[in-house]
Amino acid sequence: MKNLNYHNLKKISKFAAMSQIIAIDYGKARCGIAVTDDLQMIASALTTVETKNLIPFLQKYFAENKVEAMVIGLPTDLKGNLSEIEIEILKFVEQAKTLFPEVEIHRLDERFTSKMASYFISQSGKNKKQRQEKGLIDKISATIILQNFLEQR
Repeated sequence: MKNLNYHNLKKISKFAAMSQIIAIDYGKARCGIAVTDDLQMIASALTTVETKNLIPFLQKYFAENKVEAMVIGLPTDLKGNLSEIEIEILKFVEQAKTLFPEVEIHRLDERFTSKMASYFISQSGKNKKQRQEKGLIDKISATIILQNFLEQR
């Protein structure tokens, strides 16, 4: 995180949009969701949603929360080739642009996020049953995507 000195805090308070950024780790079966706080400083895991229910979930979430931007993982392999799921993600992106025109959409390389999430979960002290929760890796991956986005802007 950047240094939080007086000058930076003054900039944050002056320019903070008081809205959230949401990140999506899009998958065939389910999507991990993470969000920032209203000052867009902290990324937190929110939930996991079945992919077929993603649009209704976002409609409800956007109606209840001010969301400025959406970050969607860009799935690539080690050589930089796009994964098969990208076709589905592009369909979702087009639908999201139509349904939520006021929300900026960003894409971010998500290489290694699932591996990083698995590692963090294994180190977290959670018991075996908690570690095997199907959506846990997805929402932690979304959190990593969002944290990387926050650090890069």
